[in-house]
Formats: sequence, structure tokens, C-alpha cells
Amino acid sequence: MTSASSQPVPGPARRTVVAAAGAAGLAAALTACGSSDDDSSKNATTGSGASGSAGSTGAGTAGGASKDTGSGGSAGGTALAKTSDIPEGGGKIFKDKGVVVTQPTAGTYKAFSAKCTHQGCAVGSITGGVIVCPCHNSHFSVADGSVKHGPATQPLAAEKITVSGDEIKLA
Repeated sequence: MTSASSQPVPGPARRTVVAAAGAAGLAAALTACGSSDDDSSKNATTGSGASGSAGSTGAGTAGGASKDTGSGGSAGGTALAKTSDIPEGGGKIFKDKGVVVTQPTAGTYKAFSAKCTHQGCAVGSITGGVIVCPCHNSHFSVADGSVKHGPATQPLAAEKITVSGDEIKLA
């Protein structure tokens, strides 16, 4: 015969169970908002230019620069690309710098944060005149970063760039 103890076997404390559930939920959320590292050279595709031209007020606005804007000297800043690297009506995503550079119309260059305003995912492509976030399919205008299709409700943050000759620099 075995003598069974009348004392209950201690299990994990309630606090431990709640903390583990919270950590698992956080890990799932971060995984869902992460980006793929399988091909970082696949930065952009050209847009058709059919949309995204509304609201473009030309150069000189925050986050934009025109081809003629350069100061002629060697302005400070991080070199991003040559103007020929940015397709008209489209753009290029610089994942390592966290910035998107677009050319909504010939000779007009704009820059925006590559961080989606919905849940902070990195935007993944530029197609048909819009910047697309792969996490929840938000679309942003290449002309001004405004939301074209949700769930995002806020535009992409403008970034400052300078264009001098054929070189685009992050200001």
C-alpha cells in the first residue's frame, strides 16, 4: 500500500503563468510585424505613375527636394543614391537607413520614413504609385506619404533629403 499525501502538489504560481502568457503574446506580435531578411536587395519596383500625383505641391516642402535644389558645395549628409536609381512614379526603399526615396514626377524627389504608421512594420515595396506595407497592406502615396488605403490612419513621416547634381543625400 502506498500512502497518499493529503497535501496538494505545488504548481506554478499564478504570476508565473500570467508572465509566460504575456511573453508569448509579445513574441507572436513581434514576429507578425517583423520583416523578411531573405533578399534585402529587392528594394523597390517601378510604379505606373497612374496614381499618387494628387497633392503634389512640388519641391521645397518638408521631406522633398527637387533636382535643382542642391547648394553646389559638398553638403553634409549620408549619400543614398544617384537620381537615376529612383524611377519616375516610383521609388526605392533603403532598409538599412530606414528611409524611402520617391520621384513622384520627373525631377522631384521626396523622402519618407520606411516605418509604417499602423504598427511599425517596415514598408516592403513600391507599386503603382504607392508605398506598400506588407504586414497589413497599408498603402501610402509616393507624392506626399499620405494614406491611400488603411488600416494605417497617419501618413509616413517626411524625411529631409538634398539633391546635388545627380546625388541624393539624407540631410
